[in-house]
Amino acid sequence: MVYNAEICGIKVNKKKTRRMISQELFKPLEELKDCSICPRECHVNRWESGSGTCRSDASFNIASICIHNGEEPAISGPNGICNIFFTNCNLQCVYCQNHQISDVNLPRASSAMELDDIVRQVTSILDRGIKMVGFVSPSHFVPQVKIIIQAIKNKGYNPKWVYNTNAYDKTETLRSLEGMIDVYLPDFKYMDPMLAKSLSKAGDYPLKAAASIREMYRQKGSALHLSDENTADSGIIIRHLVLPGQVQNSLEVLRHIAENISPRIHISLMSQYYPTARVAAHPFLGHELYAEEYGKVTDEMEKLGLEHGWIQGIESRDHYRPDFVKEHPFE
Repeated sequence: MVYNAEICGIKVNKKKTRRMISQELFKPLEELKDCSICPRECHVNRWESGSGTCRSDASFNIASICIHNGEEPAISGPNGICNIFFTNCNLQCVYCQNHQISDVNLPRASSAMELDDIVRQVTSILDRGIKMVGFVSPSHFVPQVKIIIQAIKNKGYNPKWVYNTNAYDKTETLRSLEGMIDVYLPDFKYMDPMLAKSLSKAGDYPLKAAASIREMYRQKGSALHLSDENTADSGIIIRHLVLPGQVQNSLEVLRHIAENISPRIHISLMSQYYPTARVAAHPFLGHELYAEEYGKVTDEMEKLGLEHGWIQGIESRDHYRPDFVKEHPFE
């Protein structure tokens, strides 16, 4: 059997539909006929429709491919990273700063892209000297991630691949990426199941995220290997966004990392939370993070011996506000 691009749910130019696309390249899409690649385990046929929790079909649903300079120094480096932003996140956090592309309830024009266009856009950015490619919110698009990696390698390019995830991943799915991903960049949002259920509709998040990050750690260890330009060649960086009114949750996340993963792992402790209009009336998400709250968490980070990584100034909340209506959301 060979795959026809239209049957696979891939948007293609009419003139190209007569060409049969390599079975081997598109083989990962078979998993989406009975999708259980993320912890939601919806078991829907995404070749037919986007009816699961993420409401995503088998297409390459991408909102933006752009150079991003706002990641951690070891990720952005001096020139930035080429980020591929997928749509319809599988977590649905009520406070998400990327809600324009992540919220499954928002109407949006079709974001399905041709694989040829994805490869062309990414390689044109790599030709400008960018050496890293990041997949943002990829947990429900892992088959497409594998295809994009292989298609770009087939063009003779070999960038460092970054898996930028909310950590609501299945360990089995992550194991299938071993040897493909150079740097894991997971969030670790919650240790409180009730908070995870309330804010992200995922009461099992603490259990699933802890397991997925343990799998990333198994693959990469605690060391962050750097290039001559001080950008990450291999490793893992765990992000945690401190939420207003939820200091205890942040303390428990850091304690879990130090006691159950490794105190030598790199941590990116973020103070950049800002309330979007969607949570303006929320009892604790409706205001900005207080400096005293962030200070308590940074103090605990130091006490736990988590010495590797980055912290932010409290004013960082004014600098990380993407607008995906624009051609370049970060300008």
